[in-house]
Amino acid sequence: MARSRSGTRGRRGPRKPPRRDGAFGQTAVQVVDPSMRGAVELPATITVKELAELLTVNPADVIRELIKSGIFATINQLIDRDTASLVASELGYEVAEQAAPGAAAAAGEDGVEAPQAATKESLFTEDDTADLVDRAPIVTVMGHVDHGKTSLLDAIRSTTVAAGERGGITQHIGASDVIRGDRRVVFLDTPGHEAFTAMRARGAKVTDIAVVVVAADDGVMPQTLEAIGHAKAAKVPIIIALNKIDKPDANPDRVKTELTEAGVVIEEYGGDTPLVPVSAKTRVGLDDLVDMILLVADLQELKANPKRSAIGTIVEARMDKARGPVGTVLVQTGTLNVGDIIVVGETFGRVRALEDEHGKRMKKAGPATPAVILGLSEVPEAGDILRVVADEKSARAAVEARHAELASKGGDGSGRATLEDLYRQIQAGQAKELRIVLKADVSGSLGAITHALGQLKSDEVKLNVLYEGAGEISDNDILLASASNAIVVGFNTAISDTARRAAEAEKVDVRLYDIIYQLTDDIEKALSGLLEPEQVEVIEGRAEVRKLIKVGRQVIAGSYVTDGRIVRSGSVRLWRGGKVIATDKIDSLRRFKDDVREVQTGFECGIGLVNTTDIVEGDVIECYSIQTVSRSAVA
Repeated sequence: MARSRSGTRGRRGPRKPPRRDGAFGQTAVQVVDPSMRGAVELPATITVKELAELLTVNPADVIRELIKSGIFATINQLIDRDTASLVASELGYEVAEQAAPGAAAAAGEDGVEAPQAATKESLFTEDDTADLVDRAPIVTVMGHVDHGKTSLLDAIRSTTVAAGERGGITQHIGASDVIRGDRRVVFLDTPGHEAFTAMRARGAKVTDIAVVVVAADDGVMPQTLEAIGHAKAAKVPIIIALNKIDKPDANPDRVKTELTEAGVVIEEYGGDTPLVPVSAKTRVGLDDLVDMILLVADLQELKANPKRSAIGTIVEARMDKARGPVGTVLVQTGTLNVGDIIVVGETFGRVRALEDEHGKRMKKAGPATPAVILGLSEVPEAGDILRVVADEKSARAAVEARHAELASKGGDGSGRATLEDLYRQIQAGQAKELRIVLKADVSGSLGAITHALGQLKSDEVKLNVLYEGAGEISDNDILLASASNAIVVGFNTAISDTARRAAEAEKVDVRLYDIIYQLTDDIEKALSGLLEPEQVEVIEGRAEVRKLIKVGRQVIAGSYVTDGRIVRSGSVRLWRGGKVIATDKIDSLRRFKDDVREVQTGFECGIGLVNTTDIVEGDVIECYSIQTVSRSAVA
């Protein structure tokens, strides 16, 4: 029986051999029915070409099956036995059992890419245990806005990041090292504001330990619950950092109870979640917190293989005017060296330089090491997987194969609209929509803003982000907005001089923001403006009829205003015995002999109605108006 890496797909029965057409410049091969052959013997590693010859299929068929699994390999590239076994099984061949299962080479050692969707756990499964060494824990710090998360990290790292944050809210994911004796801890700083839920979730996927910061004077808040939920979803241990314990109104016991109600039982209450009281201001408990992180890390026995080719995750990326595309990678296994050829999502390049979080140059970055990369051809997306490949040809082929795969799925996979997509949207858009071209300084912000905008929903109004990208607002952004009647929204970025002139000429509305909740508030207002206004009845006031005066055919109700006001332009209901007996409009409103526009509570007046004369003493005249009010786009 052939082995399958997926574990659930299994081996399908023999299928009709694929068409052979001599692709990749190869001559046509002789077609052999897989069912007529016995089990195929596969070596530990094999090139794509050799596998095709062994299976008597065209190399194009092998590459096609590899792409289906998310693996982009060239015709001369080595693949491991498990990957070759999966391809052979998909093509209908049976693979002989491996004599020595532990002898398979680790994927990536020869520039072979693992599937793009590989999880953190799968990164280490193919390593020889003899090459595994202890690595530093990767810690994600999460928490509610203003609970002191960034200030706590500042105190640990002895930095002053919080003082430079606009609005007091961290805007980007960052990664940094903290040294404790001969040990190292890597901190991922994810923003705490609710608008950054997507970035926070991305951070939890690459972490070993989640530190959830809770203010002792404020307790468990909505973002606290979100942070706990992300950590549990990522199946990582949680450490509660009870911050601001130096405040006079701190109430640790209340916070502990609220945590229990949220499903987090601390060790003091018989659970398995450590709680460390700390103060970012007085620096109390900081050493205890780091020691607890190292203790929890020791229990996990975190290891990695520094000898293999590097695999990592992009945690931040941006376009630097002087240095070009810049990405911050967290190496998760292997060692990344200056000069390595790398594939990152849909881009590639050669590592021209590596820098640590302080801007110092490095020659290499080992497991659990954050590093800034220079040398990519384009700005990658935050969350993209980085892998080292054998050469530039392999990298280019991998990226081209990725583009081809995405094109076959009808998009580029990044959520960005092509001009063709935009044209179809404009032609087919019957529903009302607000169209946006979104630019931000870094790709990490884009995910956060997109998530926040996704919360602004309405059945009647559609929010359509036509394009999103990192960098300053360019001429092309203005032209796209002009062609599609969209507005341009920039976050923490600038607009070029030529783009500004183009915006003025094309009358394109450009909005620049540096605080995300101001951006979402304005977008919500804009969405609300597209809704049909709502007609709302407003009760203006009530008056009790105390005397009747006949003037010709009209009956004037001498009344006393008991509530609100009576307005001459208002409509009225005439109540008698708890029932409405007539609906009418006010024809005249007088105070003594003077015509007036309104009469307030506590004053007497004469009210004449347009059509109603059947009025008796004791009736109540209720005055109301119909007002047009704007509606909110958010339910």
